[in-house]
Amino acid sequence: MSIVEYLEGFRFLDIKMIDVEDTTMLLVRFLFNFLITYTIVRGIYYPQRKQKEYFFTFIGLNTLIFFVCYLMSSVDLGLGFGFGLFGLFAIMRYRTTTVPVKEMTYLFTIVAIAVVNAISTKKISYAELVITNLAIVAIVYFLEKMWFPGQLSEQMLTYEKIQNIKPENEEAMLADLRERTGHNVESFDVLYVDFLNDTAKVKIYYNA
Repeated sequence: MSIVEYLEGFRFLDIKMIDVEDTTMLLVRFLFNFLITYTIVRGIYYPQRKQKEYFFTFIGLNTLIFFVCYLMSSVDLGLGFGFGLFGLFAIMRYRTTTVPVKEMTYLFTIVAIAVVNAISTKKISYAELVITNLAIVAIVYFLEKMWFPGQLSEQMLTYEKIQNIKPENEEAMLADLRERTGHNVESFDVLYVDFLNDTAKVKIYYNA
């Protein structure tokens, strides 16, 4: 009897030490899920946005959701569990900062990928699973690289020339922002104004 066969037959508290078939399936699905997620985050998202904190968040969250969904789905909680967890993470907001719409869309995408790859049953063939994942990658790539190329970069600033936030001084503020930042600022948003300190929080959009 081999070591693997011995471990398969050995139980502790009525739980198997290892199930080779299930463990192999877990590893294959995880590696496939990670490859798809890494392709989207590193190959499509990061070259455009250069946001390391979101890179960490997307990869980490995708991994956590995949393992939670995969392990919980093995106890037959049903399809409702998958949709419930999917909805929970999809509408999640971080309290420390406002997550931009585009980052929320990427977050929704990597959550969907984790859920699909984790809870798909044996009724779904490998071909269907691969086609689904590749279709998501292709659509994200097409939208990011082909349909909306040359997207403007964003930057948050604290601006102290409070008089320039008036609508009639928009051109003067644009010129001042271009001179100060060295970027070709196309537009800006005044997020909020602190009249007590005569400063404003401004988000600028420029062609990098």
